[in-house]
Amino acid sequence: MSDVNKTIQKWHASFRKGTDFDSWGQLVEAIDEYQILARQLQKEVQSTNPSDFTEDQKVHTFSDSFQHQCTQSQEEFKLEDLKKLEIIIKSILTYNKDFPFDVQPVPLRPLIVKVTAFMSPTGTLLPRLPSESGMSLLTIKIDKIGLKDAGQCIDPYMTVSVKDLSGIDLNPVQDTPVATRKEDTYIHFSIDLEIQRHIERLPKGAAIFFEFKHYKPKKGFTSTKCFAFMEMDEIKPGPIVIELYKKPTDFKRKKLQLLTKKPLYLHLHQTLHKD
Repeated sequence: MSDVNKTIQKWHASFRKGTDFDSWGQLVEAIDEYQILARQLQKEVQSTNPSDFTEDQKVHTFSDSFQHQCTQSQEEFKLEDLKKLEIIIKSILTYNKDFPFDVQPVPLRPLIVKVTAFMSPTGTLLPRLPSESGMSLLTIKIDKIGLKDAGQCIDPYMTVSVKDLSGIDLNPVQDTPVATRKEDTYIHFSIDLEIQRHIERLPKGAAIFFEFKHYKPKKGFTSTKCFAFMEMDEIKPGPIVIELYKKPTDFKRKKLQLLTKKPLYLHLHQTLHKD
């Protein structure tokens, strides 16, 4: 396989990863992938001798279009529109149809897409499900998280998901609002989150994941710092303290590494509602 084809495959893989995250509602991860692809495209169009592309104007055009789409407002940025670009990135050297968008040339500059442009300032929390006879619903109060560098975390928030043993989402993924109170080694959330499935309907081996994320201004994107999880046998009314693990988030729970040996944890409080 030529270097050109390897490059195109790399672009396509990054694009697919981003749109997959996008379709799952994991906007932070999607934007991270879109930024990676945008940087790859910019590197190509800014290189002195673009790597063997005989029609490098197509690369410029695609790069301009991709940046144009990524910098639209939330109302204009549609996943179904973005997916129209997939056929182009797969066949960028031979694509000869009309481009799906009207694209004005944009300055070649580092692309920084702030996560806050794509997310509600109040997070993406969902209301409690309707009650059902004999079924239990779980409210988790995210109280606080202990981190040695808590005061340095910018725009911190939690992404909460429920996964099966294979790491597949069982519920809609939810993001908390940004935490604004920091005290010593703690970031305080004090936020109630409603699990979007009756507990009795969660499969054996399921777990609730909490990913702590914060903004990195030097890199221009939001990053996962650590994560924690709670398994089904830990669901019981009252407070619970759970351990923090190093990224990347291991949804299959196979290779876990503690974040620190210090007594710093995620503090939660559980409430069960049963009719």
